[in-house]
Amino acid sequence: MIINVKESTMVRPAQDTPNRSLWNSNVDLVVPRMHTPSVYFYRPNGSSNFFDGRVLKEALSKALVPFYPMAARLKRDEDGRIEINCNGEGVLLVEAETGSVIDDFGDFAPTLELRQLIPAVDYSGDISSYPLLVLQVTHFKCGGVSLGVGMQHHVADGASGLHFINTWSDMARGLDLTIPPFINRALLQARDPPCPAFHHIEYQPPPSMKTPLQTTKSLSSPDNNTSVAIIKITRDQLNILKAKSKEGGNTVNYSSYEMLASHVWRCACKARGLPDDQESKMYIATDGRSRLRPALPGGYFGNVIFTATPIAVSGDLQSKPLTHGAGENSRCIGADG
Repeated sequence: MIINVKESTMVRPAQDTPNRSLWNSNVDLVVPRMHTPSVYFYRPNGSSNFFDGRVLKEALSKALVPFYPMAARLKRDEDGRIEINCNGEGVLLVEAETGSVIDDFGDFAPTLELRQLIPAVDYSGDISSYPLLVLQVTHFKCGGVSLGVGMQHHVADGASGLHFINTWSDMARGLDLTIPPFINRALLQARDPPCPAFHHIEYQPPPSMKTPLQTTKSLSSPDNNTSVAIIKITRDQLNILKAKSKEGGNTVNYSSYEMLASHVWRCACKARGLPDDQESKMYIATDGRSRLRPALPGGYFGNVIFTATPIAVSGDLQSKPLTHGAGENSRCIGADG
């Protein structure tokens, strides 16, 4: 796929915004220091101003006023802790076109071609050198459009990111801001000194391996080609998994996610050839917005993703009913619910 860039613009807030340093909570800092990638595809709707560049820029500039941390840069305080320097330097918006069509992407499995739809970020300089939000609008030969988004993870998680994208979309359609972002991360500030109430296994190293993985040799082979695939689970297959929750006289009603996660956990143990006594640790991203008490204000802008982390031995996951793994998942997910 050949991408032709027509224009690159650093879009700044439409009016003056607070010039200050925004403190990051530990939840903001424990995430990877990267731009989280996502791509949205849109079929043509017949409108004459479908993804009009001028409209998009003006709406983006307006949306950056309430969401001003998006137009900021990273910096370190005197102790080396990363914070957000709200200086209004702007976000990168790239307008591009390609001779390809949307259907060329098939089932939209992650590929290097998909990454071409998101602006690349140069991390070779200081952390203050790159924008925290990079956007690319690509027009396809078929008339469709993709919106590629790279959002620096210290700034926002998925929920806050979608809050911004939806606000931008609303403003592009002439609508007003519905839910203002709440920009104060001190609500998630840890106690000083720290007073952990339990052992946080989610931040500990994974279990040590008792034997080398059976797949190690093949994965390190120079002839090995890694492929990415999306495995589609049908409703009938989910129903079969759900039905297994009643095996062995079990009366607990596990969710579809808990049963599916247990199945994937079991398959991973089998594929890796783990011995029966090998501990395996699953990481489940969990949105704290619905679990924290007291609840965070609506529109809280930042990271509120915690990790539920069940641990079980491979032998139990493979030999016991799927409800064993589902029970471990449910216990961890519901611990704070």
